[in-house]
Amino acid sequence: MKSTFTATVVALALSTSAQAADKVKFQLDWLPGGDKAPIYVCIKRGFCKEAGLDVTIEPGRGSSEALTKLATGSSDIGISGIGALMAARANEGIEVTAVMSVFNKGPHAFFTLEGNGIDGFSDIDGKSIATSPFTSSNVYLPLVLQDNGISEDNLKVTKSDPGALGPMLVTGQVDAIIAWLTDLARYKRQAAEGGKKLVIMPWSEAGLEMYATSLVASNRFLSERPDVARRFTAAFRKSIEYARDNPADAAQAVADAVPELDAGDAAESLADALALIFNEVTEAEGLGTLDQERLAKTWSRVAAAQGLDAEALDPETIVNRDFLQEN
Repeated sequence: MKSTFTATVVALALSTSAQAADKVKFQLDWLPGGDKAPIYVCIKRGFCKEAGLDVTIEPGRGSSEALTKLATGSSDIGISGIGALMAARANEGIEVTAVMSVFNKGPHAFFTLEGNGIDGFSDIDGKSIATSPFTSSNVYLPLVLQDNGISEDNLKVTKSDPGALGPMLVTGQVDAIIAWLTDLARYKRQAAEGGKKLVIMPWSEAGLEMYATSLVASNRFLSERPDVARRFTAAFRKSIEYARDNPADAAQAVADAVPELDAGDAAESLADALALIFNEVTEAEGLGTLDQERLAKTWSRVAAAQGLDAEALDPETIVNRDFLQEN
């Protein structure tokens, strides 16, 4: 009788343990929005739960802060610009690793208006430009100008609050602005409200080919809980595919989690982000992959933009492809 009772208790304990979800702290690199939809889909639409994960989201204020939180163990896995990770590893030896590409194209672009005399990239020469003080685009601006034979000294660059960039462009205070393609719909709407048509000039089409936002994790998390990391990466990948196939519902998942966000705005931001995830690079390399050649080119651009010794880092050392699995 005693042995039967003991066996029952053990079986119940094992059942409870098997059902207990593994807790994971996910680190954002910036404020919530439609471009962050996959993690909200993962939680709200059950992909994380199906993988046996209990995921909470930590807010972020830039890639550098996100990387610091991951390196110190405050968070387990999250998103960050892979360029920021490369620079942090080269400069500080940060213990964070990329496991999956999210944006396989950089989001940086010039936005201008029809009639501003900017019909091609070379026409930026001599124009007035507004940018946010803290955007990572500013790091790559000198490089993309140099690649296209434009002297930075010929530009009149003004740094302004991000919320002021659109109005400055529409009202003619500047000829162009530097912004991310994830905000394309918002700037198009602002231009249309002013009776203008927006012209977009992605830097990826002007020579700045590189990986951008990536799924990154603390080395401690990867080494101590590899199965959890593998299950999370698979669930996150499924969530990206779900967001592509069900964009309205994915946007609603964001709005459900962050009530101050409008589902319509989230849908527009998601649509802009999906173009950086699913494109000709994805068709050639696959979703989430980190191609060795493109990774090396990314480091080359990062090193050149930030004045780093190209020999200071082997870009292969900042990635681990073992956690990305097809399902």
